[in-house]
Amino acid sequence: MDLGIDLGTSEVKVVLVDDAGSVVGQGSSALKISRPQPLWSEQDPAAWWQATQAALGELRARHPKAWGAVRGIGLSGQMHGATLLDAQDRVLRPCILWNDGRSHAQCEQLERERAPHSRRITGNIAMPGFTAPKLMWVEQHEPEVFRQTARVLLPKDHLRLTLTGEAVSDMSDASGTLWLDVAARRWSDEMLAATHLTPGHMPRLVEGSQASGSLRDEVAELLGLPRGVIVAGGGGDNAASAAGIGVVAPGTAFLSLGTSGVYFVANGAFSPNPAGAVHAFCHAFPDTWHQMTVMLAAASCLRWLRGVTNAQSESQLVAEAQSLPPGEAVPLFLPYLSGERTPHNDPHASGLFFGLTHAHGRGHLAQAVLEGVAFAFLDGQQALLEGGARIDSVTLVGGGSRSGYWAQLLADVLGRRMDRRSGSEVGAALGAARLARLARTGDPVGEVCAAPPQSDSFAPDLARHAAFGERHRRFQRLYRTLREEMRA
Repeated sequence: MDLGIDLGTSEVKVVLVDDAGSVVGQGSSALKISRPQPLWSEQDPAAWWQATQAALGELRARHPKAWGAVRGIGLSGQMHGATLLDAQDRVLRPCILWNDGRSHAQCEQLERERAPHSRRITGNIAMPGFTAPKLMWVEQHEPEVFRQTARVLLPKDHLRLTLTGEAVSDMSDASGTLWLDVAARRWSDEMLAATHLTPGHMPRLVEGSQASGSLRDEVAELLGLPRGVIVAGGGGDNAASAAGIGVVAPGTAFLSLGTSGVYFVANGAFSPNPAGAVHAFCHAFPDTWHQMTVMLAAASCLRWLRGVTNAQSESQLVAEAQSLPPGEAVPLFLPYLSGERTPHNDPHASGLFFGLTHAHGRGHLAQAVLEGVAFAFLDGQQALLEGGARIDSVTLVGGGSRSGYWAQLLADVLGRRMDRRSGSEVGAALGAARLARLARTGDPVGEVCAAPPQSDSFAPDLARHAAFGERHRRFQRLYRTLREEMRA
């Protein structure tokens, strides 16, 4: 029996998985985000342990027999967060989260002055979401805190410290710090020196499918678990999600149509494309990497449209779009309601409807939103391919994937078959449990991290794909034409 713990931004999710790979039970506990100033996003690390205990307590109460059979724990978590500890491992300030935007100036300084070769070393463009610019901000604005900092941990790794007493991170999560030499899978002395840190500030590194330590006896007693439970290296949330849905072998991919959007492809080699704002990270398994594009607003665009048009539900909006006559003229929509990451890396990018007339109603706007999100994913797919990705299969996940109409639209726009799989909603917590199984048994990765059964599939209509190609080119021209106006 293995336990997966996913420390998300808004909640902790836990899942119990038996030796056959079946989910026995799930639990969760909410987390709050603090936004004390514009662009800031922080959390109290103490809240992570409290929420984890609450979620685990729920699982223990519902499944006491299975609980006593737990032999491995895997960790997944929100990436990039800067948790600063002193020499006694005491937290010095609230964790600065992945979606904190205060360090734009530090990103420019890092690439221009301190580490001109950073993209070659890390494979990634410096963005405020990454950890290294956050530490530069702390050094410049909270120098006393920086002076006391003896260790920097990512969120899930601070949780690991509580569980095991070990300061350890895994390769996939560490890839999102801008301190890792991603090709060599080790800390970069040059990148650490650029932020006035040393390897001594960093945790020990392991692969996600390897053991990182064992549960401390006092924690095992507190949680009601056996002694000696192994804690796996685990992974960043997207790498763990990939383990949960079988995106392990090179060429396999998933597309997550959630609040934000992610297009994730497993690679057999390090394949960076920083110019396209593609993330090139280590996967959670040895000798495997992945590329990932991120769009900051995906299904949330439809939720926004629901609010401003007083629609009863997102499903109603999709139905109204679906009922439009074939060939109906529809506006174009730029889905940059929160700025955009891939491929523009532009925090000033903004949303736009283009081509509105008196003939357009709510259904036309809904169709424009569905298409605009799909076009942004096509931008991401092009950036992945330009970075050397091979995409053989795509699994569609996330809340928006429940719409068959949107799934077919994505297939038509991307020109690729979209597969939906049963159980994919368990996500990163399931992947974490699978990594725990690998760490304690050494079973083959392909066997433990197999793809869940396919529930249905959407093949692209090649005629519609060709027609969407011209609309997508207009979509791209709109952003290029208006980029400076957006910044102004």
